[in-house]
Amino acid sequence: MRRATRQRLLLLLGVATLVALAAWQWQRDAAAAPGALTCLDPAAITRVTLTLQGGQPEHYAKRDGHWWRIDGTPARADDGRLDELTGIAAAPVASWRPLGDFEPARIGLAAPVATLVLDRQTLRFGETATTGPLRYVQAGDRVALVSVRYTPRPAAHDAIRAD
Repeated sequence: MRRATRQRLLLLLGVATLVALAAWQWQRDAAAAPGALTCLDPAAITRVTLTLQGGQPEHYAKRDGHWWRIDGTPARADDGRLDELTGIAAAPVASWRPLGDFEPARIGLAAPVATLVLDRQTLRFGETATTGPLRYVQAGDRVALVSVRYTPRPAAHDAIRAD
């Protein structure tokens, strides 16, 4: 075997090894990623209940591609706001921990800032973390740290109208 051919084979072997190692690392990182807040598809959600701290629950249902407030007399709701609320289901999580690792009152879950029910999945929003712009969110028996950007906001008074 000529020297040039041997060098090319070694170089090719080195490149193949690096590609294999990179693929293994990407797969490992993807498996270790914390994922989304829920496994729900935001577009498939049809019922939303939002309770802000000290407020009354707001109940919404999706019919014919639009959101309707169904408390009392049905009224058309702000589709953009409800799409924002359902989008919380896919919020990226910075980290997950078991609920047992926390004292709920210390992270604001004893009296949550907001409680959001998406179909049958309940999310309780606690205090912001001291380490950065992250909020504690309880989903089942786990607590996630999620960007404060995904905190439910109150409706603007003019966002609900009767049609």
